[in-house]
Amino acid sequence: VQLQAFGGGFVQPGGSLRLSCAASGDIFSINDMGWYRQAPGKQRELVATITSGGTAKYANSVRDRFTISRDNAKYTVYLQLSGLEPEDTAIYYCSAEIETVVGWDDIWGQGTQVTVSS
Repeated sequence: VQLQAFGGGFVQPGGSLRLSCAASGDIFSINDMGWYRQAPGKQRELVATITSGGTAKYANSVRDRFTISRDNAKYTVYLQLSGLEPEDTAIYYCSAEIETVVGWDDIWGQGTQVTVSS
C-alpha cells in the first residue's frame, strides 16, 4: 500500500494550488486522511485532516485559506490552497489510516514541494 502526492509547484503570493494524494494497493478501508507540511528548519506540522465521513479540521494558520476534501471511491484526498503566502512554503505530505489484510497502519506519502515567492 502506498500514497502518492501530486500538485506541488511554484506560485506567487496570493496564488492557488491544488494538491492530490491517492492511495493504492490492497486496501480494505481508510479512516482519517490528512495533510502535513515541513518547512526548512522546522518540524512537521499538521495542516488539515478529514474523516471518512467528511469532517474536516484545520490548523489555525490555514483555516480560512485551505480546503481539504476526499473522494472515498478513489481513495484520494485533496488540498485546495488559496491565498498562498511565503510562509506556506514547505514540503507537503499526505497521510492516511489504512486497513489492509494485516490490520491498520499509518501510511505517509513521499511529499510534494510548494514554493510561494514573488
